[in-house]
Amino acid sequence: MTTLLWGALPYIAFALLVAGLVWRYRYDKFGWTTRSSQVYESKLLNIASPAFHYGILFVLVGHLVGLFVPESWTRSLGISEHTYHLFSLYGGTAAGVLTVVGILLLIYRRRTNSPVFRATTVNDKLMYVVLLGAIVMGMLAKLSHATGDGYNYRDSIAPWARSLFTLQPKTELMEGVPALYRIHAVIGMALIALVPYTRLVHMISAPVQYLFRPYVVYRSRDPKQLGARPARRGWEKTDA
Repeated sequence: MTTLLWGALPYIAFALLVAGLVWRYRYDKFGWTTRSSQVYESKLLNIASPAFHYGILFVLVGHLVGLFVPESWTRSLGISEHTYHLFSLYGGTAAGVLTVVGILLLIYRRRTNSPVFRATTVNDKLMYVVLLGAIVMGMLAKLSHATGDGYNYRDSIAPWARSLFTLQPKTELMEGVPALYRIHAVIGMALIALVPYTRLVHMISAPVQYLFRPYVVYRSRDPKQLGARPARRGWEKTDA
């Protein structure tokens, strides 16, 4: 079981990720989108979407730092393990709470708004369950070892994660890891495998153009203004 979970499953998840991205890019380019539902409801979305996206961004950065920045590097900068633990605990918990709040608001919006609910697919529901499970389990794992210096995952999980890239996974490092951390890791790998098959696929696209393109404005059509003047391309002031 140790070999299966920590030696084979990571590569299975990565293979599903790559295969799914290639398949979707070749055969479902028009589906490579979040399928925006802003046209149905925007007030709650304007709160839930930023909360989720900023929260998940902070969570992702925290995981990248925790897994791929060795402890020796932070020590060389004068950051003690206790200081790192406190920063990880409070920063990670805040990011997790922000993400969970965003997800719950998005789920509430989908369940209570009929047009949005009808546009919700089975993949969307599965994605929300796995994503919420990964975030909540990670928070529980961190909070369950909040006292003292906490659990130093940089001595076990982080070296194991880095060893995957050398194609020599050190599966023995995961044997003494607390159960909550291991469950969190398994759900995380399942989430990676699901990315190409859900709306999360849009995170793979580099949103460089978003910094320069005009906003997409959704508004109702006013019959009084129809035909008043031809539409102009590019940026345009609105009354909103």
